[in-house]
Amino acid sequence: MVVHDQAAPAPHACREPKDLVRRLALAHEAAHAPGPRRGRDVGGRPDASPAARPPIAESWRRSREAGVDAGVRAAPLVFDRDTLADARVAHPLDPHLPLLRDLLRGLADESDHLMVIADESGHALWTYGPPAVRRAADAVGLTEGFCWSEGTIGTNGIGTALATGRPVYVYAAEHVAHILHRWSCAGAPITDPDSGRVIGCIDVSAIADTLHPATVALVAAAARLAEARLENDMRLRDERLRERFLPRLRGLCGGALLLTATGRVLAAGPDEWRGRRLAVPVPGATVTLPDGRAAVAEPLGEVFLLRMPSGRRPVVTAGQGAGGGPLLALSLLGTDQPSARLDGAHLPLTLRHAEILALLALHPEGLNGDRLSAHLYGDEGSPGTVRAEIHRLRVQLGDLVRAKPYRLGCAVDADFLTVRRLLDEGDVTAAVRLYGGELLPRSDAPAVRAERDELAVRVRGQALDRGGADALWTYAQTEPGRTDLEALERLRAVLPPGDPRLPTVVSRRERLLSGD
Repeated sequence: MVVHDQAAPAPHACREPKDLVRRLALAHEAAHAPGPRRGRDVGGRPDASPAARPPIAESWRRSREAGVDAGVRAAPLVFDRDTLADARVAHPLDPHLPLLRDLLRGLADESDHLMVIADESGHALWTYGPPAVRRAADAVGLTEGFCWSEGTIGTNGIGTALATGRPVYVYAAEHVAHILHRWSCAGAPITDPDSGRVIGCIDVSAIADTLHPATVALVAAAARLAEARLENDMRLRDERLRERFLPRLRGLCGGALLLTATGRVLAAGPDEWRGRRLAVPVPGATVTLPDGRAAVAEPLGEVFLLRMPSGRRPVVTAGQGAGGGPLLALSLLGTDQPSARLDGAHLPLTLRHAEILALLALHPEGLNGDRLSAHLYGDEGSPGTVRAEIHRLRVQLGDLVRAKPYRLGCAVDADFLTVRRLLDEGDVTAAVRLYGGELLPRSDAPAVRAERDELAVRVRGQALDRGGADALWTYAQTEPGRTDLEALERLRAVLPPGDPRLPTVVSRRERLLSGD
């Protein structure tokens, strides 16, 4: 009979498929019967119907605990047309759809099968298939914008693959919902190689007798291909980050490692450390290295710099770049206490000095006294006032602040410039993650205000238009995002039922609507 081992006979590859459907239905009825009747026949004797395969039995258990009604008529609609379009653009699989569509389209077009690509919450984002099977699928909500998580519709190829993190085949009465007993489906989860998180699922569904169990191998291969494409994108980003930051590592006392925002060792250290995943650090806190030592984590744009304790220094692999002089890192977003780090040394900044450094970072070619004065004070400024402030700034930074024109004589990594570059590159999730709030929120300097307003508008716009649930949630934690009703409305629409963030979103939205 039906067992978990993939080498066992296929669920409907037997002499009498209708008989198997009938026996599965008995098992389904026994498993979902209320109270003491569950698992017993009508006379109260132990039920002799066949047991469900272990992964299906576990899925049935999860579905019961979630309160799924076997009489549900269709999956629930969760995305309207506009929200669906935004969710598609924000999803990391969007650039790879042509590849996946070409791989599975032949199967869908030629054999009355439907291909579905869902996000990590089971929301169907894309479907492909011939008109007849699409019409049948529409009747049960197996189409774009509907939710196919186990918690909403019970056991199915999408929700169960996402719940288990493994490819799965669900045949006929193995579905919890009676309305799906004429369907079979094969789904495989897709894992992001950068974060290690499941980000979606590929599913192929069809009327029960037309979907062969071997289809699960096909969707699993498609999922692996999607992961390979995502890994290639990740490696390209990694190389760009190495090119940017590695030249600065050699000159650091005690050595350092680069860590991605997702906790992967990016560069430096022993070769065998590269690619290892560490706990995502908290800025300023310590991180345990693979050899047991502790390193201090410093945010540096898109990466963390892990400064090694004094002693053995990590070897920079040949070809990764040579030393490149001092590095000035500016932390100016979302804080009333701006600061800088010069090769790891923490430097508190006055608001005026933070404004000057922000403007010099924006103009690496330099600014003369008149222009810097206008950017800082408007028409009321004077070059003499600027000279006095520059003199005080040099007490902290020495000759790194150059004159004629005023400029910075070192490498600069400013958080607000990194956010701007990430937005230019279309990496909304990384940009929103780094954007902790407005640029120098207490500043009245005309040029800083202009940069602050432009950046805030761009971050908000791209978070709303192209950001997924995680990007929107991160934006909603910033000071402007906490009171952004449109962002909260969008979050309420895209977060699945049961998401622990949903009550906070609903509460904030209600307070804003009530004027509290």
